[in-house]
Amino acid sequence: MTDKRSAPTLADVAARAGVSTATVSRCLNSPGSVAEPTRERVIQVVRDLGYTPNFGARAMAARRTRTIGAIIPTMENAAFARGLQSFQEELRGAGYTLLVASSGYDPLLEAEQAQALVARGAEGLLLIGHDRDPALYDYLGNQAVSTLAAWALDATAPCPSVGFDNRAAMHILAAEVIALGHRQIAAISGPTAQNDRARGRIEGIRAAMFAAGLDPATLQVIETPYGMDTGAVAFEALMQGWPTPTAVLCGNDVLAAGALDCARAMGIDVPGRVSITGFNDNDLAQVTLPALTTVHVPHREMGRTAAKVLMQMIEEGGPGETATLQTHLCWRASVGPPPVW
Repeated sequence: MTDKRSAPTLADVAARAGVSTATVSRCLNSPGSVAEPTRERVIQVVRDLGYTPNFGARAMAARRTRTIGAIIPTMENAAFARGLQSFQEELRGAGYTLLVASSGYDPLLEAEQAQALVARGAEGLLLIGHDRDPALYDYLGNQAVSTLAAWALDATAPCPSVGFDNRAAMHILAAEVIALGHRQIAAISGPTAQNDRARGRIEGIRAAMFAAGLDPATLQVIETPYGMDTGAVAFEALMQGWPTPTAVLCGNDVLAAGALDCARAMGIDVPGRVSITGFNDNDLAQVTLPALTTVHVPHREMGRTAAKVLMQMIEEGGPGETATLQTHLCWRASVGPPPVW
């Protein structure tokens, strides 16, 4: 006959650790509010007993799940991974659980994932950028789900932002490239449809060209899915066209790394023949040959700040406040003056 034992309870943990059940609950839900020696003792007892909190029952009793969802366009982009790591660390310290989904840049899939996360009790959602069907914002508002966007800024959007001005950041980079004497400029971008970050970066290049007295209509743009291979294909097409650019500004570091690889394969000197820039300042930017000039985005700070703002929105029930973060240029060896013909 099988000895069927009951699962350990909160009271069991409290008795073994010599604390109250309320202290055990705080250790699990808000670990930062408990003194470290006590927290470590309780957590060790939780492990020894194999105690698993009944989050469903707790949520029903408190009408809280302490769960936050995040929907990112892709899990292959290190920029999002950095930000989400800090986002999760900040949430975990406050006793929140993070559920992550990837939309593959598909707005219909993003909407489906948002509904699925809400159905699983997400009290708040972190979204990337503001470009989406207003119906999704209406749905989240009707469900009383706090919603925050990151990696972009838009004061007119239905939800607050924690991010940076993509247009302004690329404008600064493009202006520096133009100041070196470049006049034949091209861009390799991710798809701009329903992607305000990519669109803003292209707008920033055109604005810098206009400010320098260049015709923005002459900007050559190739839109392509993000990837090193796609960046390489786009760069080859640009260099085989006419007029051939002396500077290629890429929408992120991955596209730029692909362009650099292609330039090397084609025997094109960088930056002697053509300058190449990226955007994001991922680790990849420092190990390319040559090292990549790019825009540094404070991904980790963005993740931490987004977590704080979203938790405040949930706890206080307020609309939340937009937080503007600053980018800066990382000037490296992939950019130089244009060739003298």
